[in-house]
Amino acid sequence: MSQSFDVCIRGAGIVGRTLALLLAQLRLRVGLVQAPQALATAQDVRAYAINAASRAVLESVRCWPAGAAVTPVQRMRVFGDAGGEVNFAAEQADKEALTWIVDVPALEAALANALQFAPSVTVLDSPQPAALTVVCEGKNSITRAEFGVEFDSTPYGQTAVAARLECAFAHQQQAFQWFSGGDILGLLPLSDAQGGNSVALVWSVSDERSQHLCKLEPEDFVKELQSACLLQGEPALGAMTLRSERVRWPLVEALARRWTGQIGFGNPAQTWALAGDAAHAVHPLAGQGLNLGLADVAELSQVLGSRATTDYWRSVGDLRLLRRYERARRAALAPVGAVMDGLQRLFALDEPTVQSLRNLGMKGFERSGPVKNWVTRQAMGT
Repeated sequence: MSQSFDVCIRGAGIVGRTLALLLAQLRLRVGLVQAPQALATAQDVRAYAINAASRAVLESVRCWPAGAAVTPVQRMRVFGDAGGEVNFAAEQADKEALTWIVDVPALEAALANALQFAPSVTVLDSPQPAALTVVCEGKNSITRAEFGVEFDSTPYGQTAVAARLECAFAHQQQAFQWFSGGDILGLLPLSDAQGGNSVALVWSVSDERSQHLCKLEPEDFVKELQSACLLQGEPALGAMTLRSERVRWPLVEALARRWTGQIGFGNPAQTWALAGDAAHAVHPLAGQGLNLGLADVAELSQVLGSRATTDYWRSVGDLRLLRRYERARRAALAPVGAVMDGLQRLFALDEPTVQSLRNLGMKGFERSGPVKNWVTRQAMGT
């Protein structure tokens, strides 16, 4: 029986939908498996930091949100726990913005709308046969387990607490981050209006403390938050008001041992590839999780697109073609994952000597010139 689809994508989140739209541009027949929609029980408080490379991918499929859903970050201030500080500024990098904070529901709506105008993409309730299956189900992927892929996962012993807040002082398109006593606290600016007052919170704390924070009354939660985000002895953005529910999730470092493979020995053979959190997970301290996932699907699309020129004799399920994708993305992920893991573990140590040395290092990095500029460009995806 002939296959109905060239590619079947399992997982219709941001990464899976973006891949479907990219492959539709290659005139491939795509099946997109979407899990039944769960009844929403809480406000979606997620916001992602999207770098320039990821923005270009989303713009290529005409899904870059507009208006208040996108906030350009002009400056980022990072504070250590003993006076260390690092500052990043878009103007120093000669760029429009360091990154953009994007409201997740708005991005998902843009992708869903674009799929309505992609006739070669069919939304499915269950997987269908295809020359290539791409797994974009996230770090808890059922399909990855079904394919027998080992997923090395190491818990950080931390849980992220996320929420939305309104502040007395305008954020002025600045993002803030504090490393203190093993905790990592980030405030991300929201609303594209200059001088907005809304922020998204991502606070990485011990598992036990996350439970405590989420049980507090809103006023008590804000008090603890304000005491943790001080700037010159005062709350960085003044008085705060909690404007959402608090959501939390455990943090892990994870990596699949294989990103590509073959299902059985049929004719034609059915092959698979992993992308996004189904392939890897990093600490959110630098906001690179979604950027890495979008880079995955951009690379996979480019590799499959090479069939139009240099690799015209290969099928979309050609393992040699897919291993080219795996090699490229593993090489790109390795330094990012190492840095994220290293920073988290470095700031988790509370010995006075280590504290002094790491903050001395922050001060040195702040004055490093070319090194700091290189790191800035890497994070921006430029």
